[in-house]
Amino acid sequence: MIAVFAGLAAVTALASVLFGSNHLSMPAVVDALIHRGSDEASTIVFGVRIPRTMLGIVVGACLGVAGAVMQGHTRNSLADPGLFGVSAGAGLAVVIGVYAFGVVGTGITVWFALAGAIIASVAVFSITAAGSGTASPVPLALAGAAVSALLDAFTSYIVLADKDSLQAYRLWVVGSLSGRDVGVIWSVVPFAVAGLLLAFLNTRALDNLGLGSDMARSLGENVLVARIVGLASITLLTAAATAAAGPIGFVGLVIPHLVRPFVGTGHRFVLPASALLGIALVLAADVVGRLIGGVAEVQVGIVLALIGGPFFVVIARRRSLVAL
Repeated sequence: MIAVFAGLAAVTALASVLFGSNHLSMPAVVDALIHRGSDEASTIVFGVRIPRTMLGIVVGACLGVAGAVMQGHTRNSLADPGLFGVSAGAGLAVVIGVYAFGVVGTGITVWFALAGAIIASVAVFSITAAGSGTASPVPLALAGAAVSALLDAFTSYIVLADKDSLQAYRLWVVGSLSGRDVGVIWSVVPFAVAGLLLAFLNTRALDNLGLGSDMARSLGENVLVARIVGLASITLLTAAATAAAGPIGFVGLVIPHLVRPFVGTGHRFVLPASALLGIALVLAADVVGRLIGGVAEVQVGIVLALIGGPFFVVIARRRSLVAL
């Protein structure tokens, strides 16, 4: 099944290059790929579609894996990567960048978002560690919800008081792959790669923690270290995706549920499958948004919100979700 998911990711990546709001015939796109020049087709393909596809690959893989790691650590099938306050921290940092420093370009905004996401996640873990609750997923989830609410309140205060901040936040918070240059992609790739490495290093711990913290200890697992590695992975992956494309929901929540019936609950298969299917879902939603929105397009975050919620409800009602 991993090969099937890889095929889906490849097909959606190809579709992302072939189709867009700028109507180019398929032969024109293929010719531009083979004979790159300075014509309009080459400019669109290499200047817009390929970077956008690359960003979709990074974002989809990050959110898919982050969701699987998050659900594995919390043992909560409704856990989302944003639960640790990552999205809220990134959003507040973007608003502060605009309000206090006049930052508007995505090349600089991405660094504010990364910093805010990481600081928020560290704050959540620090609060939990202060209460000696790191062995259990419940204090982590509660601390994440509390920090997210606090950061969202600060964000709301700033955007309601400053029109420029509201405009920047409105464009960022919807979640989009458009308008990002190659520099944004390379800015987040190191964080994404580091997060993916930590996630795969956390594979054995995730399987052991699925049996419960006490059982994991009896199997020789250092629960505190496992939690730290898992939190670091979730933070880096979600921060990279959120900083580059804004908060994109649904992917991290539903992707693990879609792959488990096909690959089982072992995380050595769940993680790569989640990465590949996450890529396919994000790119497919982006292509749909380009085709149905005309020149203006419909942002990928909106498409996923519109089709993702009802789709997840149908899955939950019509088929049994594999237990964590």
